[in-house]
Amino acid sequence: MEPPISRFPIPALGELPEDVRNRILAVQEKAGFVPNVFLTLAHRPDEFRAFFAYHDALMEKESGVSKAEREMIVVATSGANQCQYCVVAHGAILRVRARNPFIADQVAVNYRKADLTQRQRAMLEFALKVALRSAEVGEADLAALREHGFTDEDIWDIGAVAAFFAMSNRLANMSSMRPNDEFFVMGRLPKA
Repeated sequence: MEPPISRFPIPALGELPEDVRNRILAVQEKAGFVPNVFLTLAHRPDEFRAFFAYHDALMEKESGVSKAEREMIVVATSGANQCQYCVVAHGAILRVRARNPFIADQVAVNYRKADLTQRQRAMLEFALKVALRSAEVGEADLAALREHGFTDEDIWDIGAVAAFFAMSNRLANMSSMRPNDEFFVMGRLPKA
């Protein structure tokens, strides 16, 4: 018997509000499976809607911080927050977006030794400070990012992604959300 995907109830798709059910089905059609975060959060439809609206606003828009770099932020901060679900799931997305089968493991364990640019290291240093010690963020932190070419809008994006996933990490840990098996292999080998 497979372990549960959450310590909270997982509603049946047919019991969900239509918009929530349609979102889950659309993700299933695109990915080929339903990421457990969708099923876990469907337990509370209003929070599901709010969570994914903010997630999409941060992670899907065009920005001076690439989509792969945003996934780096998620993986690095989730590793620091010991969030297995987000490291595994977003590690898979990072591997796909960066077209690099090694980068997610490197970033999750120690971004300082990962194959990154100095710009990306500065970005992750700031993201980790936001995720773990946000009360210490000061003007010098923003100035350091500007020296690497980040705009104030980019800096907001870095901080917002780190802050959002700090919350997400805590929800995933609290609910004992289990990563889908599919995420463990995604982006590790070239597509057949």
